[in-house]
Order: sequence, then structure tokens, then C-alpha cells
Amino acid sequence: MDAFVITRLVESLAQDRAVVLATVIDTSRSVPRHAGSKMLVFADGTTAGTIGGGEMESRVVAEALRCLDSGRPRLVDYQLVDPSRGDPGVCGGTVQLYLEPYMPTPTVFVIGAGHIGRAVADLAHWLGFRVVVYDDRAEVLTPETLATADVCVGGPISHALKDHPVTTETHIVVVTRNMGVDVAVLPELLATSARSIGVMGSHRRWAATRAALIDAGVASETLDRVRSPTGVELPAETPEEIAVSILAEVVALRRQAG
Repeated sequence: MDAFVITRLVESLAQDRAVVLATVIDTSRSVPRHAGSKMLVFADGTTAGTIGGGEMESRVVAEALRCLDSGRPRLVDYQLVDPSRGDPGVCGGTVQLYLEPYMPTPTVFVIGAGHIGRAVADLAHWLGFRVVVYDDRAEVLTPETLATADVCVGGPISHALKDHPVTTETHIVVVTRNMGVDVAVLPELLATSARSIGVMGSHRRWAATRAALIDAGVASETLDRVRSPTGVELPAETPEEIAVSILAEVVALRRQAG
């Protein structure tokens, strides 16, 4: 059974799928399964393997999902003695488990392949992110200028998002050539589960963009997800300096979330 769990874990890692490995690391007296028993818990709550079933396993699944939310491992202990006091069983023993999350590689999805977009892609790659670059202009999506991108994609933004789905491990960075492009792509981006959406530009540009999106039917509270101007406060001027500002904010958001 546990070999099956390890096989499924390897498959999940190859698919870049979020999963928690729950392992029994210590027991005493009578318990359903002993040290070394393993179970996987996926982001949708499904499992592979078992660490004993029943109420205890149900609680482990709930703890594992919280573990995925934080991205951090945790130890959990259970007494299996007296359900009337809240114990998840009556076997008579105790169980300690280690919950270890395996998270998908975080992605920076760059919208716009101009000078700043290329600089963001280069720095995001150096920082260890998976990098997807989108632009509606096929001529700027060249291997020579976007050598560090894992994926370059053009065409309609809806098609790009379908082919390269955004997850809660994705940070979207919008660095397009003008406000019109922002207004065209943001409704699609706001419909995703991205962890963050940052839009480059001045406060004035964002105010105008926001007003145009509201006129187009986008709810004001939906637009509150957007961080604009994106990036930490720096007297940045060059594309590379602006990329540092933007990625510093992305890193800060990831660490704060964890």
C-alpha cells in the first residue's frame, strides 16, 4: 500500500500537482496503523492510501488542506481514547503524524513582452519561478529575446489562459504597452484564481483603467484584487530596476502568505 502512495506522489510531482504526504511517525498502545504508514491528500480533498480511516483520517484530511493553504509542514497528534471529549476514536492509543506539503512550482505570468516584460521574465527565472510570457503581438515573442521564459504564448488572452491555466500559485504581472491592452485583458485575468495581479503604471493610469473597466461592467470589488502601481517603492528607472521592484513585491506576497 505505501509503495502505491510513493508511486502516486512521484506522479503528482511530475504533474506539478499540489499534494500533502501524511506519515504516521509515532504511536503508542492500540492504533489502526503504525509508524511509517502513509497517505496522500490532494487539493480537492481526495486521498490515496490510508492512515487508519474513520474520524481520525477525516481530521487529517482537513489539516492537510490547511497545510496546503499555508505551504508549511506540521505535526498533529491524536488521542484515540474517548470520543465524548472530542477524541477521533476509541482504539485506546495515541498517534502522531507529519504532514508534508508538496507545492506546484510558483509561476510568474507576464502579460506584455516589451522591455520591462523581458526584464521581469529574466529576473523571475533567476529567482526560480516558472515563467509564462504572453503578448498579443507574435513578432515580439522570439526565442532570442525571451530565452529565459518557460512558455511564450500569443493569440487571444482567453486561449492563452485555457492552454496555460492560472492557479493559486500564479502571480500575474501586467506590463503592457498601453491602457487599451490592460482594459482588454484584465477581465479575463480577474476571472482566474491567481494569487496576485499587479498592473504597471501610474496612479493616474490605473484610475483611468479602473473607470474604463467599471464602465465595461467589471465590479468595483473585483478590481480591488489588483495591485497598481505594482512593485515596491523604489526610484527605479531602467527595465531591470523596475523588474527588481515588481519581483520584490511578488516575493513579499509569497512570504507573507506562507
